[in-house]
Amino acid sequence: MKRRARTRTPVRTGAAVALAVAALTSGCTIEPSGADGSPPAGSGRGGVLAVKIDNVGPARPQTGLDAADVVYAEQVEAGLSRLMAVYASRLPSAVGPVRSARETDLELLRQFDRPVLAFSGAQSKLLPLIAGAPVRALPPGKAPGNAYYRGADRPAPHNLFVRPRALKAHPQAGALAATGFRFGPRPRGGTPQAHRTVRFPAASFTFDWVEYEGRWRVTMDGRRAHTSAGKELAPTTVVVQYVKVRPSRFHDRAGSVSPFTETVGQGSATVLRDGRAYRAHWNRPAARSGTDFTTPDGTPLPFAKGQVWVVFAKA
Repeated sequence: MKRRARTRTPVRTGAAVALAVAALTSGCTIEPSGADGSPPAGSGRGGVLAVKIDNVGPARPQTGLDAADVVYAEQVEAGLSRLMAVYASRLPSAVGPVRSARETDLELLRQFDRPVLAFSGAQSKLLPLIAGAPVRALPPGKAPGNAYYRGADRPAPHNLFVRPRALKAHPQAGALAATGFRFGPRPRGGTPQAHRTVRFPAASFTFDWVEYEGRWRVTMDGRRAHTSAGKELAPTTVVVQYVKVRPSRFHDRAGSVSPFTETVGQGSATVLRDGRAYRAHWNRPAARSGTDFTTPDGTPLPFAKGQVWVVFAKA
């Protein structure tokens, strides 16, 4: 998939809005008030919806994850994990549980042109960065009144859900060109592999290849992952991207420092597709660039058509 040049929308800045504090298990929520190849053509402007999704035990099973085009797994406070689901092809009726944003998300989302970001809130000192970032930030206080709701089947703060269509997001599959991902037939080489586990300090992701389905079944923290509708989470491609994870200048209410995952730069990766593991090199030269994945000899490494999971593992 070739990455297209995009016209960037100027960054809009503004004063920080009023804040309201809500409890979090990991990180505090301070809520602002206010097939094969290139994708279909599209402007890419505002063409994706990104949703921050809770990923601790009480938050599972999640809703709407199976409809995402890309799922990013990142490390947060106390070594736990959180997900960011990116929707470009279709919008499910609901997504969640929704949780707070991190500094890592702002850098990751700069590859898109003013995406919509749904999240429950953010640490107070991070709010000015979100206000100045090239995203349409729509937490509960700024979204239409019917966009967010609390579910009755689990306790707060793990029960906040969003109705994507109420956010008036307009996904465009062509906007995924910004990721730099390429899709195509299985490349030569690779090593047969049917099982892979990636560990964070206090979380884990395991992917098991199911030949007859052509997908990788997901297990999180030792339990098979499925949606609230009972559908198993099973991407066609899994990327284990080795990155630098360093402390940021932000922390949660308990004083735990928020990690920052550096997604601009270059490094090694493992791409899992078609029951095989491919050694890869990743390169993202600037925040506005997508990430290119190549084989050791520099050949572009295509992904299998379908959902992609990217797990940011500490290098």
